[in-house]
Amino acid sequence: MGAGAQLSVTDQRRMARHPVDHPVIAEHFGKGDLRLHIANISANGFMVDNADGLVRGDRVIIRLPVVGRIESYVIWCRDNRAGFQFERIIRVDDFLALIDTLQPNPRLRKLR
Repeated sequence: MGAGAQLSVTDQRRMARHPVDHPVIAEHFGKGDLRLHIANISANGFMVDNADGLVRGDRVIIRLPVVGRIESYVIWCRDNRAGFQFERIIRVDDFLALIDTLQPNPRLRKLR
């Protein structure tokens, strides 16, 4: 069996997604550093729109404002998009501060 993530966890994509425009450098455990663009984010994960070469089960570490370094796993891939699940849920207060940092325009934020 490969060294990828065990993805038998419950799908948690029901959380509200917040649109963002945030480039990150991800540390991939096999491919080194990758430039990714986060298009939306929730307390459980995020979606990138430039996921060429990533496959389900890949692990990456990214650095986010407020949260810091956090590991995540590719849950799905389609075309050049990929959805990631964080290895832990971000606390509500940290997540709200993160959204305030990543999406400074209050008209584009979801209602809380």
